[in-house]
Amino acid sequence: MEGHISHELQEVLIQVGLRIAKRGEGALFVIGDVEFKPLVDQNVPPFKVTENPKLLESLALMDGAVIIDSSGLMKSYGVMIKSKKTFKNFGTRHSAAISASVKKGNLIVLVSEEDKKIRILKEGKMIMQLDALQKDIEKSVPKAVRVLESIGAGTIGAIGTSILAPTLGIALLPGVVLFGSAYYLIKLLTRRKK
Repeated sequence: MEGHISHELQEVLIQVGLRIAKRGEGALFVIGDVEFKPLVDQNVPPFKVTENPKLLESLALMDGAVIIDSSGLMKSYGVMIKSKKTFKNFGTRHSAAISASVKKGNLIVLVSEEDKKIRILKEGKMIMQLDALQKDIEKSVPKAVRVLESIGAGTIGAIGTSILAPTLGIALLPGVVLFGSAYYLIKLLTRRKK
């Protein structure tokens, strides 16, 4: 990955994802580098997603994923992620998200139309889940992004493809569940109280 993924970019993707989820639709955002094949003609030129979240939202509603580089530039949309394997009991969007997240440095924002949840994946693991139906969830997004940035993928415990097992997580804020190593979470939470 070329560089750090900005706080603003992560926040915009989660906010757009929440709007999509509340309407009962799904989407997939890949920040980073991944092999893909366009499913639609690429008529929209690259643009900074933080400067035009409405356009990003409309592109995300097409079949396929939206590819964004780490600087926040939308590179491609309506694409199929080339996947090395499929994951049993997961739909194509979830399988594509897991595949895309395996590459080091990639950050994936998956919007599920089935349960209206936003799932954030990194290094093949789900690290956070936000519930679009939680009252005032938008107010939790800046804090959730700060937590995301403070933990980094190196501290995340393995849960593999257990995307649909919210019992493995710890509720950090209303509607936000964080997944990973309990030891690190306890350290993180006790350090914040000081």
